[in-house]
Amino acid sequence: HSRLVLYKRIASAKDQTELRDLQVEMIDRFGLLPEATKNLFEITELKLRAHPLGIRKIEAGPKGARLLFDENPKLDPAILIGLIQSRPNTYKLDGSDKLRYIADLEAPDRRVKKIHTLLDSLID
Repeated sequence: HSRLVLYKRIASAKDQTELRDLQVEMIDRFGLLPEATKNLFEITELKLRAHPLGIRKIEAGPKGARLLFDENPKLDPAILIGLIQSRPNTYKLDGSDKLRYIADLEAPDRRVKKIHTLLDSLID
């Protein structure tokens, strides 16, 4: 039961500081975190980074990812267009509210890192 409460606290963290504090608390209480818990922290961090950009959902799998944007995303459209034009075989618009990212994301740890890199490229 207490593990479920901790998982809910991770998933509902308001910002990266709260998330890091919770991670430190869990390591202090339980020692090294299991892989599933580390993954939950990483996914929650992605969510916290994506939300301010107007990204409402990230879908990722072995062959790539899709970013689903809010009705009014909070990112520079010129950056998005430049990204697509610079690598049209990697980035494609899928409708008016989705960006498809085509890449080898077979390994889950690589998947998270690549999506962080994608978010970085949307900010710059």
